[in-house]
Amino acid sequence: MDVKSTIIDIIAEQALLDPADVTPDKTLDELGIDSMGVVESIFAIEEAFDISVPFNANAPGDSAFDISSVGSIIEAVEKLIRDQS
Repeated sequence: MDVKSTIIDIIAEQALLDPADVTPDKTLDELGIDSMGVVESIFAIEEAFDISVPFNANAPGDSAFDISSVGSIIEAVEKLIRDQS
């Protein structure tokens, strides 16, 4: 399973965009994803990769999971997967 393309597909689905429009340099805000969409995306990512994302929806700034851009989410998920194996 390709982490990058799977995450881009999840985020594109949440933003109702074509995956080609979701690039690593984009922020979720730029893609039009609100806080509820962020939470739904995190759940979908957890399910897709069978991981537990350390994300507090009530205090996203306090999270060790960087959601500042699509690229940072990809990197964080890849790290979680590495740490689990």
